[in-house]
Amino acid sequence: MHLIVVGSGIAGLSAALTAAEAGARVTLIERAAEGEHGGNTRYTEAYLRMKSMDEVADDFVDHFMANAGGYTDPSIEQEMVRDHADWSPIARSQSMVDPDLLSAFADHAGTTLRWLERAGLRFDFLPTAFVTTTTTRLLPVGGGLAMVETLTEACKAKGVDFRFETTARSLLVRDGHVTGLATSRGAIEGDAVILACGGFEGNPEMLARYVGAQAINLRPVARGGHYNKGEGIRMALDIGAAPNGDFGSYHAEPIDPRSGLAEPAIFTFPYGILVNKDGLRFTDEAPGTVDAHYENVTRRIFQQRDGIAWLIVDAQIDDVPNWQKGSRTDQPPVRADSIEALADAIGVPRDVLADTTGRYNAACGAGEFKPLERDGLATQGLTPPKSNWARPIDRAPYLAWPVISANVFTFGGLKVDRHARVLDQDGRAIDGLYAAGETMGLYYRTYTGSTSVLRGAVFGRQAALHASAAA
Repeated sequence: MHLIVVGSGIAGLSAALTAAEAGARVTLIERAAEGEHGGNTRYTEAYLRMKSMDEVADDFVDHFMANAGGYTDPSIEQEMVRDHADWSPIARSQSMVDPDLLSAFADHAGTTLRWLERAGLRFDFLPTAFVTTTTTRLLPVGGGLAMVETLTEACKAKGVDFRFETTARSLLVRDGHVTGLATSRGAIEGDAVILACGGFEGNPEMLARYVGAQAINLRPVARGGHYNKGEGIRMALDIGAAPNGDFGSYHAEPIDPRSGLAEPAIFTFPYGILVNKDGLRFTDEAPGTVDAHYENVTRRIFQQRDGIAWLIVDAQIDDVPNWQKGSRTDQPPVRADSIEALADAIGVPRDVLADTTGRYNAACGAGEFKPLERDGLATQGLTPPKSNWARPIDRAPYLAWPVISANVFTFGGLKVDRHARVLDQDGRAIDGLYAAGETMGLYYRTYTGSTSVLRGAVFGRQAALHASAAA
């Protein structure tokens, strides 16, 4: 059997190594140069929503189902209670989180991590960038870079043929069966193709079309995202694949736009106030723990003029133990000895910022400040409110960081089943075509955090196992 894998992030490498271990001949196509390959995986810390090596976190399934799609027809939902084989074509191709696929995701997560462990990776409950958390997270030692480097070497040892600096262009199809791939360096024939080449966060035309004109204010969260141009999604849609996931949305993360680091996140905003370019607050900065709410707050930043806001804190930020771990930028904050001077330094109207800060300070009530847990220390009579960690900002020096929304990955992708087979608009598997990682669509509304790398590993492996068994 000859299997063609497109992309060398965690999904593509997991697929390639699994297939090679099963005895298949594997060709891996990657647009980046060697050493720059790995897509988003190369630059992420690769948080995994697990409570142990063998079990997903307690809130794993519930969070997915709470963000399973739009307003689904109840009659279609009722079908999905039955055995998957009895679903109608409409149900099988429905754009939503497929409960059968979600079950497979949860069931295979632990065995996939154990397989990665056997491949040479180590996992531990390491510190994260979140000062406050609501769920459990496991991490690979060495992060995503260790995943890319370890699996690349394992693939090479198994004879995987890497073709770097080669871009996938379109699928080759004969009698309804995907038979190979047209690339920037010629056609490649094979028995099956696994698309694991990311979303479209690196494609401004697709972003403008799906996310909207405001997408000009987005940028990929790390260098690897620039390689994700959306070809895998487009070439499958072109042959009748069903879409899945929220094409108008993406995983949002708050970052410092001045920094060129990978993921220069600013997760300290619950301890200050966020103001837009007009000097006005526009959101509740602290509705709950930062890990559960940073995405929704970041989306509000994205909606502001020019997609930017300023986080303002004062000297009391030092009351938050180890707050610096939540400020991952390499750029220093803007400092000033008064709110008016800070306003001048960051370019917002000084009278508006002084009024915004004054009204916020007056709305802060008495109570015990508990920085490492939801303390209910909320503003009174202020719109928008601040629900936790609300203390007056009145002690110099005053500090400010610019914050924009980064695009970690896009939500829209291809509809797949529990085996990662790409489905067509009638809910039928397209013979010889699979998708995994960001290329498969899975997320709606609020991202189920720390599941994307896990998704890539699980479904990259499931795709290769199914393709090898089918052969």
